[in-house]
Amino acid sequence: MSVSTGTRGETVPTVPPGNPAVDTADVAALLERGRALSTPVMRAAIDRLAPPMDTVAAYHFGWIDAAGNPTEADSGKAVRPALALISAEAAGAAPEVGVVGAVAVELVHNFSLLHDDLMDGDEQRRHRDTVWKVHGPAQAILVGDAMFALANELLLELGTVEAGRATRRLTIATRKLIDGQAQDISYEHRERVSVEECLEMEGNKTGALIACAVSIGAVLGGADDRTADKLEEYGYHLGLAFQAVDDLLGIWGDPESTGKQTWSDLRQRKKSLPVVAALAAGGPASERLAELLAADAKSSEFDSFSEEEFATRAALIEEAGGREWTSQEARRQHAIAVRALHEVELPEQVRDQLVALADFVVVRKR
Repeated sequence: MSVSTGTRGETVPTVPPGNPAVDTADVAALLERGRALSTPVMRAAIDRLAPPMDTVAAYHFGWIDAAGNPTEADSGKAVRPALALISAEAAGAAPEVGVVGAVAVELVHNFSLLHDDLMDGDEQRRHRDTVWKVHGPAQAILVGDAMFALANELLLELGTVEAGRATRRLTIATRKLIDGQAQDISYEHRERVSVEECLEMEGNKTGALIACAVSIGAVLGGADDRTADKLEEYGYHLGLAFQAVDDLLGIWGDPESTGKQTWSDLRQRKKSLPVVAALAAGGPASERLAELLAADAKSSEFDSFSEEEFATRAALIEEAGGREWTSQEARRQHAIAVRALHEVELPEQVRDQLVALADFVVVRKR
């Protein structure tokens, strides 16, 4: 994947050579379908929560503002719900069969966001104050826990053998997601993390749940385990491509697009792929970066660093090759994901839609 630099220095991934251009209209329609079918079920699920958790959750999803007034804030890209509905069609079922699975996955995803924002100290998400900043850490924890419980409740209420199979896949994915978050936090306190360790962490933290999203609808639709496993293989590698692009945006992304601060991952001392790849590259830029990051870990003034200091670290990462390596890794994971789709029998339209969503993930600007 090639990456150009915008006027503000943000990462603007372009379509990987040899891959078809993304049909943005088709992808937008798939995302909107996922959002339209899953949102009413999600709202009904959130209504089950006891006050004030229902209100806090509604704020998190962008349905109301901090004062409780209705709003239409950004509620995310809805990639996972879109995948779950296409997944149902992969099994020959109607997309509506995947709706409960889509909502369950999205509840787990948002459970993780609520907790991640608190653990990372993030004050902004999607251009708004995060839940813990507005409603306090206790509510962020409780609402996140409630969302996890709701996800399993909704699936098990279906009362079918397929629902049991789907719940098992979701709980395994959730456990891996939590493993990944634990790894991510532990890596912030280490001077060195290998590329292999970073990929394992990101596969757990991001890949596992996207893998579940793209298999859960198929399982609910009666697909056999081989089909579900191949869809999960696609989703796992799509998740790694997704995270690689996120890692680029976490350093070079435009705050107006990402909804986060400039150099956000550097501010949090994250050992993301560009950082890890740069440290592993060797050479003067890599060595200088290692010296600075080691000093940062011991600095009592890190939180007051200037924009120039973070810009220096970003420049060293790029000079050492971390930015380009991560771009190429996104392209590689994208190719592995698409290859998995050709190893299982699927309706041609479903395969085309999954390829289009994979292209979108890798070339997305936010």
